[in-house]
Amino acid sequence: MITPEPRTDDGVTASAASDAVGVVTLADVEAAAAALEGIVFRTPLLANADVDAELGGRLLIKAECAQRTGAFKIRGASNRMRRLSAAERARGAITYSSGNHALGVALAGRLLNTSALIVMPSDVPPAKMAAVRVLGAEIATFDRDTENSDEVVERLRARSGRIVVPPSADPHVLAGAGTAALELVAQARELGAEPDIVLVPCGGGGLTAATAVVMDALAPATRVYAAEPELFDDTRRSLAAGTPVPNPKGRRTICDSIMTPIPNDVTFPINHALLKGGVVASDDAVRAAMRFAFERYKIVVEPGAAVGLAAVLSGDVDIRGRTVATIVTGGNVDPARFCSLLAG
Repeated sequence: MITPEPRTDDGVTASAASDAVGVVTLADVEAAAAALEGIVFRTPLLANADVDAELGGRLLIKAECAQRTGAFKIRGASNRMRRLSAAERARGAITYSSGNHALGVALAGRLLNTSALIVMPSDVPPAKMAAVRVLGAEIATFDRDTENSDEVVERLRARSGRIVVPPSADPHVLAGAGTAALELVAQARELGAEPDIVLVPCGGGGLTAATAVVMDALAPATRVYAAEPELFDDTRRSLAAGTPVPNPKGRRTICDSIMTPIPNDVTFPINHALLKGGVVASDDAVRAAMRFAFERYKIVVEPGAAVGLAAVLSGDVDIRGRTVATIVTGGNVDPARFCSLLAG
């Protein structure tokens, strides 16, 4: 169970931490927020007094499932792609994604009149691939157990000349993602709240890192934790080890949107410098959290977006007497699969 105590495994020097955090700053996030006005939505911060009474604390849910494309990823994708030159837009974009970043890049490409090629794992739910194609993007698939996504992207980039728009390992993508945290801080204060803890579903770690940067600047007393599926807790284990540690191959979880192999070299140093730790949630706890969000907040949450809420409801995060915020990062789940998961 998470307690109010800060992390004590001070594995980075002050200078290294400063260099890592300097990849993206509050000023970068604020500039992205200004640039993205009219492109992304200011998603709601949900509160429920009855839920708070039951839990014995205050729970705030940042509903990025209500964002354009159904997930926060449009923020970072748009902030990176708006910087493409005319020549680069003529060449088009390429990225790796299991779904939500793909949708963000596809829509940003359409808005900017440029093309997009998405490298996706072959086991991604068909509905996610169909949604990407509807937005006009092309898809190339690969086997996540036998192939490396970065290598596939690089091979296709070299052949096509497209510009890589990473899911998280890019300063402009991070700055765009951080606009969700910027909104969270402002909205919480509008409610008279200051979160003690913020939980961020963590795959590549971009939103987690950007949120940590924003909180460190605007609400330094707030502790930020990565939330992950229990079989894909590479960030939690890497934070403890002080170096990136991969997930074993061949594992599966219902949280397909955050099944990443290992923390990347851009986001992990920021997370190591600023996060207080990580929490995990089982698939069963995630299903229960999805059901809870639907019944109590009337929102549809995809599995990977529910891990922070699951950690609270399962008791891994002690909310009693505290204010805990969690970002629900997306709601892109096929209706039939959503019903099946809730019934399960």
